Formats: sequence, structure tokens, C-alpha cells
Amino acid sequence: MGVQIHNLSLSSLIILIISAASLQLLAESKTFWADIEALKEFKNSLNPDSVTPGSCVNSWDFTLDPCDNLFSDRFTCGFRCDLLDNSSSASRLTELTLDQAGYSGSLSSLSWNFPYLQTLDLSDNFFSGSIPDSLSNLTRLSRLGLSGNSFSGSIPDSIGLLSNLEELFLDNNRLDGAIPQSLHGLAQLKRLELQGNLLGGEFPELGSLQNLYYLDVSNNAISGGVPINFPPSLLQISMRNNSLEGSIPENIKQLGFLQVLDLSHNQLGGAVPAHLFNHLSLQQLTLSFNQFTSVQSPVSLSPSTHSELIALDLSNNDLRGMLPPFMAAMPKLSALTLENNKFTGMIPTQYAFKVAVPGSGVSAFERLLLSGNYLFGPIPGPLLRLKPGSANVGLGDNCLYRCPRVFFFCQGGDQKSFHECRSFGPMIP
Repeated sequence: MGVQIHNLSLSSLIILIISAASLQLLAESKTFWADIEALKEFKNSLNPDSVTPGSCVNSWDFTLDPCDNLFSDRFTCGFRCDLLDNSSSASRLTELTLDQAGYSGSLSSLSWNFPYLQTLDLSDNFFSGSIPDSLSNLTRLSRLGLSGNSFSGSIPDSIGLLSNLEELFLDNNRLDGAIPQSLHGLAQLKRLELQGNLLGGEFPELGSLQNLYYLDVSNNAISGGVPINFPPSLLQISMRNNSLEGSIPENIKQLGFLQVLDLSHNQLGGAVPAHLFNHLSLQQLTLSFNQFTSVQSPVSLSPSTHSELIALDLSNNDLRGMLPPFMAAMPKLSALTLENNKFTGMIPTQYAFKVAVPGSGVSAFERLLLSGNYLFGPIPGPLLRLKPGSANVGLGDNCLYRCPRVFFFCQGGDQKSFHECRSFGPMIP
């Protein structure tokens, strides 16, 4: 009888241990109460009409515990929970990422009491109003995505307090005013996208952002000159379609990792500097739709053999003189666009050979667009042997001798009249 009692007690003890472990596991999956309240506050701030059936937020049913029921029928998506603090059995919200379901409303009245939130992404919805200062409460935030909404007003200085931020997406909204100097406080920032707004004033001093590799402030109203102190870590700079003036600073050559530079659709002028053509890392250079009048050649042709440029676009400027012969010596350059300038002279034979027979170890011109200039003389022989589809070559709207549309590269515009060509300058008849 004593043995039976002992066995019964042992069995009961095992059951109690298993039950306790199960209860502990369930307790650990519970959402911290303050995070639940903050989630409720966020849902209540949305325009109810914008919370449509099938959307993430429509599935949020707070009669149940959010983290316990995430990806169930009641909490299908929209956030992530993690157990971060060993001293607490409650899960914390670390990510709030909405679907693109057309949510609308204002965020200005929210407290944003999510102390462990690392990602906040509300992109491609219809949120409006100002970006609230209270976002600075999200001190652990590493990614902030508010792209593609209708936020207006200025970028708050308080954004600069998010010292752990690595990615900031405020593009394609209606933000205006100047880009705040406080962004220099984002020491961990790697990606900054502000394109497609109404931002103006001069670009701020952000040279201290030693981790920034991607910058896009295109399609705004930024004025002044091209910054002279970009972060040296940058791989890509896009400042197209602004109101930048002046020349391109020499400091660009010190950006030893830069691969893409787009300064098109501005009011830059003077000479296109030589250091851009033998930059040690630059692969794509776009300076179209500016007011450049000349192109500086490298001191000798040998530095151009070290050029990394693959694509170069200088179209729609006021460039004059002969076509720069050194561009045909760039071994990796395969796309050259010089359309709609005022280049004159004959097409260099080197250009034609780089299209048709580039030689060993040299990239061919897959795209050579020279239309809309004042080039004269005969078409170089190697081009006459090209077959349609072999390369994208454009020679229309020049002063070339015998360039009928039967040649694919003469299409896209008749040659200029003899009178127009003569009035521009001397030419070979």
C-alpha cells in the first residue's frame, strides 16, 4: 500500500511540473499591458471607414491577447512580438508594419508608447497631417517608413533624437520647409529618402553621418550649391529635379565608394569637371538637363583607362566644341548620351570603332546617342555596317552628310537645314 501511495504521489508531481511549465510558457507569450493600450490607441486614431474587411487592422480584436494570437483569425498581421527582457514574462512589440490597405487618419495625437519598437512602417497609405514630435519616444527605432502618404508640414527636429535610426523613409509626401540640421544626430543612419516632397532651402551639413550609403532628395525644391561635405561612406547620391546652382565641387572625388551620382534637372553650370571621369568608383553619372557649357578632359588619356564609368548622360545642356575623344578610351563605358547640346565637328572615328569593333578588354558602346547637335561630315564607315538591333545609336537632327532614315541610327529627326548649320558655325560641305 505504501508503494502505491508513493507511485501516485510521483505521478501527481510529474503532472504538476508539466502543468506549471505550460502555464509559464503561456504567461511568457502574453503582451505587455502598456503595448496593448498603445495598439488600441493607434487603431482608434484611424479613420474607421479606412479600416476595410480583410485588412490587418480590421483583424485586431482586443478581447484576445495580441501576441498570444498573432497570425490567428483575430490578429492576422501588422506587428511582431518578442520576449526581450528576462526579468519580465511579457512579450513586447518590436515591429509595427501595416499593409497597404488605404488606411487614413492623423498620427499627431498619439503618444507612441512603444519603448521596444524597432520598426515602424506605415508606407503607401493615406495618412495625413503633420509628422508628430512624439515619434521621438521610439528611442530604439532603427527603421521609420512613412513613404507614399499625405503627410504635410515640416520634418520635425525631434527626428534627430532617434539615435538608433538606420533607415528613414519620408519620400512621396507633401512635406515642406528646410531639411532640419538635427538629422546630423542620426549617427547610425544608412539610408535617407526624402524624394518627392516640397522641401526647400539649402541642403544641410550632414558630413558627420559616417554610415550613410544611400541619399535621395530628388524632386524637391532644394536650392543653393551642391554640398561640399557629403558623408564619405555614400554609394549613391540622387538630387535630381531640384534648384541647385553653381558648379560641381572637387570634393566629390574624395567619395571613394560613390557609384551613382544623379544631379540632373537642376541649374548647374560651368564645366563638367575632369575628376568625374577618372573617379575611382563612380559607375553611373547623370548630369542631363542642366546648363553646363563645356567638358574638362583629363590631363592625359591614361587616367581615363582607370575609369569605372559604365553610363554617362550629359544630354540637354549647352555643351559646345568637339565631341570629347577621351570618352571613347574609357574601357567600361557602354552608354553615352550627349543628345541636345551644341557639339560640332565630325564624329570621331574612335566613337564608331567603340560601337562596332571595340577591341579586346573594352566595352562596346551599346548606347551612343548624339542626336540634336551640330555634328557634320560623313558618317564613319564602321557605323554604316551596323545592323538594326546591334546597338542603340542616334544621329538624327544634326548636320551630317547623307544620313537618310534608311539607316536606323538616322531615325528620330531629319538633319538640320543647310542654313541652320551654316548659321551656327563653319562646317564641311
